[in-house]
Amino acid sequence: MAPTLDLIGIVVADMAKSLAFYRRLGLDLPASADSEPHVEVTLAGGLRLAWDTVETVRSFDPEWTPPSGGHRTALSFRCDSPAEVDEVFAALTGAGYVGHLAPWDAFWGQRYAVVLDPDGNAVDLFAQI
Repeated sequence: MAPTLDLIGIVVADMAKSLAFYRRLGLDLPASADSEPHVEVTLAGGLRLAWDTVETVRSFDPEWTPPSGGHRTALSFRCDSPAEVDEVFAALTGAGYVGHLAPWDAFWGQRYAVVLDPDGNAVDLFAQI
């Protein structure tokens, strides 16, 4: 039997700030989760997305340090239209989140943009052109 991808985990410095960002992307995360050390949600299709505070990760990996330099992974959120990519990017950057790459028409046939979550993780927004 081959392993099955089941969960993607994100290490966060501030759980409430991180969850607020992902709520703006449509994830159903209760306000009560803001003070939890570990939070997870099951996405459509069964894949789980989880957040752990730095303290939680260090409880089992005391030497853990945040990566430095550029990002190595990104979460990508599909939008219904190119206009929605622009709208979501504008809403997130208008709310104070960092826009890494403003919306553009990519050569691979998608409208694409990148916003950084509160911990500097790349979050891609895309829609077919």
